[in-house]
Amino acid sequence: MKPLKKSVSITLDGPVLERVQALAERDDRSLSSYINQVLKAHLEALDRKKES
Repeated sequence: MKPLKKSVSITLDGPVLERVQALAERDDRSLSSYINQVLKAHLEALDRKKES
């Protein structure tokens, strides 16, 4: 079963948005999907760092 998703609104700096959009396109993902993937990876890295 897919996890429940919630919609949020964020504001990004123009250059950040442009770069993230390009990276999402390169991975053939939607912007939302790419941002979600990047945030998950960041949170997992924080958890691993915390455990060390």
